[in-house]
Amino acid sequence: MRRRVVITGIGTIAPGGLGTKAFWELLTSGRTATRRISFFDPSPFRSQVAAECDFDPDREGLTPQEIRRMDRAAQFAVVCAREALSDAGLGPHELRPPRTSVVIGSAVGATTSLEREYVVVSDGGRLERVSHEYAVPHLYGYLVPSSFATEVAWAVGAEGPTTVVSTGCTSGLDAIGYATDLIREGSADTAVAGATDAPISPITVACFDAIRATTPRNDDPEHASRPFDRSRNGFALGEGAAVLVLEEAERARRRGAHAYAEIAGFASRCNAFHMTGLKPDGREMAEAIRAALDEARLDGTDIDYINAHGSGTKQNDRHETAAFKRSLGPHAYRTPVSSIKSMIGHSLGAIGSIEVAACALAIEHRVLPPTANLHNPDPECDLDYVPLVAREQRTSAVLCVGSGFGGFQSAMVLARPDRRAA
Repeated sequence: MRRRVVITGIGTIAPGGLGTKAFWELLTSGRTATRRISFFDPSPFRSQVAAECDFDPDREGLTPQEIRRMDRAAQFAVVCAREALSDAGLGPHELRPPRTSVVIGSAVGATTSLEREYVVVSDGGRLERVSHEYAVPHLYGYLVPSSFATEVAWAVGAEGPTTVVSTGCTSGLDAIGYATDLIREGSADTAVAGATDAPISPITVACFDAIRATTPRNDDPEHASRPFDRSRNGFALGEGAAVLVLEEAERARRRGAHAYAEIAGFASRCNAFHMTGLKPDGREMAEAIRAALDEARLDGTDIDYINAHGSGTKQNDRHETAAFKRSLGPHAYRTPVSSIKSMIGHSLGAIGSIEVAACALAIEHRVLPPTANLHNPDPECDLDYVPLVAREQRTSAVLCVGSGFGGFQSAMVLARPDRRAA
């Protein structure tokens, strides 16, 4: 019999509130956390809005040494991992280190620290020959994304398979999917898995400006992110992290752990088409959805809610809508869909794990988060996108999807644990 995998702990850092409770309160209230960028002067850029986290590492319990050593994104991951373990009721002596895995996703690694250090060693970009003498001693750790997984493994005492997954904006989904496979195949009993990114920096903003992917709606930051709306014109950059505790279901049952949801199915595909472009028919995403449903042993008609990638770009929202229709058939018109990026922005590699956390909480609390700022739906996006206000609804099976530059398409099915047991 295949080993089942359940979520027993959730830790989040997201714009608008730190910790899982504040994160869920923001989503269910329909409030947005997008604002004018405050980390640096954004006036030279086309897009000047983002969803920033009000994160204080001192207040979150990190030591001065940890703060000095770790990039902001690594700090997010460690704080989330500690919250997730506490939520799961697992103390430092209750994990079996050789049987505990760590899988962390990230799209852009330590971008914030790398850019800051380049500015220092190049004297503000004026020196062609840079000097390492001016760099911090931890620069190599910033350069190598594996340091994120290392920091989390040290923090939780994990000695099992430990890795970083970097597949662009599907990194968060893919990291949780990979960790699930490690438990299913017997390589681990417990996994601390999720993703983190802190990309709000001049270089990232400039890159997305160049391809006009981010919104230029600078005069109205709170309503800048508008997935599926006729007036949408790009996504709002964000930052954050989510880390989950995954356990083999029987082990979790024996220790009396509360299970939020089961990771019932996962699949990913690549469109092999274009670095940033998407085919309008949504075929590759639809194939990933069907494969995830097959692994979950569910039919498209079993899906009660879809957490969309919903970035708010013209092509993505059309692509996803087509994929849902292609994979779920007529049932797509009866299935609520929403995008939490309308409230917390797009945190690149981290967003997939944050969205999985939102799906698990939706199953737990029987509430669907809304799509904020959706006042004038695009006629081409003609599904039920839960506009503006959260909706009370019991869900037994939820679909979470992601789409990333490079052509990555990922889909995950979460199920209510009692449903799967039955």
